[in-house]
This record gives sequence, C-alpha cells and structure tokens, in this order.
Amino acid sequence: MTFAFPVLVADVGGTNARFSVQETPDAALSEPVHVHTGDYPGLAEAIEAALPKLPARPRSVIACGAGPIVDGKLKLTNAAWHIDGREVASHLKLEGGLLLNDFEAQALSLPAISADWTRQIGPLAHGADGPRVILGPGTGLGVAALIEASGKHTPVSSEICHAGFGPANDEEWAIWPHLERAHGRITTESVTNGAGLVRVYRARLLAKGAQPKHDDPAGVTSAALADPKGEEAEGVRLYWRIFGRLAGDIAIAFVARGGVTLAGGVLPRIVDLLDEAAFRKAFEDKAPVDALARAIPTRLVIKQDSVLAGMAAIAAAPDSYAIDYAGRAWA
Repeated sequence: MTFAFPVLVADVGGTNARFSVQETPDAALSEPVHVHTGDYPGLAEAIEAALPKLPARPRSVIACGAGPIVDGKLKLTNAAWHIDGREVASHLKLEGGLLLNDFEAQALSLPAISADWTRQIGPLAHGADGPRVILGPGTGLGVAALIEASGKHTPVSSEICHAGFGPANDEEWAIWPHLERAHGRITTESVTNGAGLVRVYRARLLAKGAQPKHDDPAGVTSAALADPKGEEAEGVRLYWRIFGRLAGDIAIAFVARGGVTLAGGVLPRIVDLLDEAAFRKAFEDKAPVDALARAIPTRLVIKQDSVLAGMAAIAAAPDSYAIDYAGRAWA
C-alpha cells in the first residue's frame, strides 16, 4: 500500500474536525485547520471549506472519525455525518485514502508521540514492552490498544465506552442515584465524557441537597479553575478519580505493560486539578491484580492534534502498520 502525496490527515469528532497536509513523506505537517463538524453536511464539504487555508491540494486522505467502521463506512456516534471513503474520494478527485476509527488512529499514533508531548502521571515512565492503551474523553469516550506483532504496529479498537459502569466506593454510591442517564443507562461514556464531567459535578451536589449552578462542561471547568477550593473543583477532582478507576480497569483488561496514555479534549483543560496520588490510587486499586496495575505507567498527552502526526506517520511508512489496507483503503 502506498499513499499519493500530498496527503491530507483528518481527525473528525462530534464537535470539531481538524485537517493538516503533509506534502512529502519527510515534510512537516502543516498548521492544522479546525472547523465545526455541524457546519457541514459531510467530510468532503468540510475538507473543501478548509482547502484555501491549507498549503496544497491533497491527492489522498487518511481520516479518522468517532464511530465504528462497518463495510468501509463510518457513522459518527455524536454527529449526523455518514462517511463513505469512496464517495469522499470521488467528490474531491482523490487517488486514494484510508478511513479509521478515531481511537484506532489514536492507538496507531502512539509510536509517534514524543515524551515532550506528554505529562507523566505517577512515578513510572513509558518505555516498557507490551500492549499499550490509549483512552480519552471528548464529546464521547474513545478507547483502543496497540500491540506489536511480526514487527508491525497492530491496533485493537474497542466500543467499551458503551459498557455499563457502576459505583465502587461510598462516595460514588452516594452520587449514583443522582447521575443523569444517557439513553436510559449509566455507561463508561456517560460518566467520563465531557458531559459526564457535568453529570458527576451535578450529582455530587444533588447528593448533598445542594443546587448545581452549571449545566455545561465549560461552565464547570471555568469555575473550578477560578476557585480550586469550590464545589466545582471538588466535582472535577471526583471526576479525575473516577476516570483513574476506569483507566485502571482498561489497563488490566489489556495487560497494558507498555503503558496507558490519556488523550482527548477534556483532560488537558482540567489537568491543574489532577491529584496524581489520588489518580494512581484509583488506578491501582485492582485486587487481586493490584501488583499488575502498579507496574503500568500512565501519562497525559498535552499536545493538541497529536493524532494527526500519527496518521501522517502511517502515510510515510504504511508497511510498518498491520492495517487491512485491502479491505479498508479506498479510491
């Protein structure tokens, strides 16, 4: 498999789509162009709108989106777009392309993430061999893993974001009856995505008999950062602990000795309220396999759009990645 350059790489979420162009395999990525997903009927139209701000018209595209891939097509989980790669290629007169799940692409980007793009959480640094996991909240919640087999990076996608999620201690039992449901359920995504941050904050106050003041992530985050001793900040800290518990569950599910990387649009905005010791305690509380959890390092990606660099690395060296190009690539 080869990609014709220039290659456009696209990260499509329920709220925003981000585009960058790599003109040659050795060239640096162009400055990303961000657009609002809801402003356009589909991927092809959004790319067309971004082209005047990009340095070259692409001959191929590698795109990732938030949703499962079925028959080479993707329906965004949290937006109305239906992405069909062949239709995009025809509309934009491309020579070829590739469509990935967003966290499948995040997993594939792990080899391209440098240490200075991350903040280490806890005492252990990344670098050990073994499966690696990446997860992160935004409009939704993404989870994926990366393993190395026969010298190739192999992604393992997941829809565990839609698995049920329950309380684990007295503090969580108190707030659980007050948590707003999503689609009638409490899931890993409904508690830990961007909206989940608000749900946790509101449920905590309702459990105390108090009335929440905010009903959106930006309002909770702004108030929490402005007053680190306020109720919003305490809600954010509880959210971090719950997220640490979930990250530890995912880590032991994959035996992720290669480390856990946190990504997404939410966590970097609230990192100033991260209690590393409390996060690691929740992450490691996995008896009878707590020794395994303690040996798994954790970090947070603080560089925006790192997944674009990961997809560009695929375009430059596609043979290094175990991807079903025959079934997934399009022209």
